[in-house]
Amino acid sequence: MDVEDYKNGQVILIDKPLDWTSFQVVNKVRWLIKKKFDLKKIKVGHAGTLDPLATGLLILCTGKFTKKIETFQAQEKEYTGTITLGATTPSYDLETEIDEEFDISDISKADIHEATKQFLGEIKQKPPVFSAVKKDGKRLYEYARKGKEVEVPTRIVTISEFEITDIDGADVFFRVKCSKGTYIRSLAHDFGKALNNGAHLSALRRTKIGDFSVEDATTIEVLERELQR
Repeated sequence: MDVEDYKNGQVILIDKPLDWTSFQVVNKVRWLIKKKFDLKKIKVGHAGTLDPLATGLLILCTGKFTKKIETFQAQEKEYTGTITLGATTPSYDLETEIDEEFDISDISKADIHEATKQFLGEIKQKPPVFSAVKKDGKRLYEYARKGKEVEVPTRIVTISEFEITDIDGADVFFRVKCSKGTYIRSLAHDFGKALNNGAHLSALRRTKIGDFSVEDATTIEVLERELQR
C-alpha cells in the first residue's frame, strides 16, 4: 500500500496486547505510518476502546475512513473472558485490589448457568466508577481516584447472548454478545450480585465487532515489520 491508500482510508484490525491502552495502539500505528511515508500528520482513530487489561479486536481507521468510526462503534460486539466469583474490587476487574471476599461453597454449576438468564435482552447497567464515562465534564475515574463518591447514571444495554463455556472452581468462563456501551466489568459485578455473592472480571478478550473478527487481525509487531519493508 502507498501513502494515498492510508490517506484515502484503510481499516486496520489489530489484536490489542495486554497492558496497552487503545490510545497507545493508535499512537503507535500513527507513528509507524508517518515514519514510513515521511508524513507530518495522518488521521488515525479507533472504533471502540478496550481496557488495558483486555486483549483482542481493535478496529483502527486511517485518513478519510475515520468518518466511519461511529458506524463501526455502533455494531454488536462479542467477548470471551473469565468472571471470578467470591471477591469484588472497586474497578470490577484486576486494576484495583480485592475489597471484599465471599464464601462460594453454596453456589452450584446449575446456579451459575441459571443466573445468565437474568441478563439477556435489554438490561439496566451502571458503568464502573473506574471508567471513562463523563459526568459533569469529568471522567468517572477522575472522581474515583480521588476517593470522591459520585452517583453513576444507569444506561440501557442489550445482551443478545450470554453463554457459560466452562467452570473451574471460582473461575467462570463465558462468551457474550452485546450492544455498544456495555461494560463487561459491570456485567461481572452484577453477575456476582445475582448469585447473592461477589465477583469481578479477571480476563477479557474482544473477539468480534459486527462482521470483523480478531482471527483476521494482525499484531502491532507484524504491522511494524510490514511497514518497515
